[in-house]
Amino acid sequence: MTSRADEPNPHPSPTGWRRFLARLPIHMYRIGLGSLFGHRLLLLVHTGRTSGAARRVVIEVVEHDARRGAWTVASGFGDRADWYRNVRHTPRATVQVGRRFHAVTARFLPADEGGRLMARYAAAHPRVAVKLCAYLGFAVDGSPDGFRRAGERIPFVRLESVPPSGAVG
Repeated sequence: MTSRADEPNPHPSPTGWRRFLARLPIHMYRIGLGSLFGHRLLLLVHTGRTSGAARRVVIEVVEHDARRGAWTVASGFGDRADWYRNVRHTPRATVQVGRRFHAVTARFLPADEGGRLMARYAAAHPRVAVKLCAYLGFAVDGSPDGFRRAGERIPFVRLESVPPSGAVG
């Protein structure tokens, strides 16, 4: 099996006005409008691997486990995306969902778990899943197995809540 890094995303990171539009949700969070996105998107505040500075990105939530306080997200630009590489380097981060902030630790899912996750996501959001796979350059036939195979090639990250200091678990 090839690594995910061996498979280039057909779409480079956006530049110019496309970058502005892609980053618009970050500005919406900054001015207090993050709740407009509900639980579908989150703002990830992470540490730059080179600069050490705080970086921000808005990402779609693929799966949310409210009981465990965990959000699963996918890297639409593969494992070369800056946010993905940054949380690989420094897994501790903060997520903002609506107006609430949560300290999290990033856990990188193995390919087989990513495949199962994508199959579940496709069952719940079939049209979006087909468009996502096409955007990432993966042809899918619409079957659960087709989505599973595509999901095995998409980097998924689970952002797990960190218990407050002194909490007894």
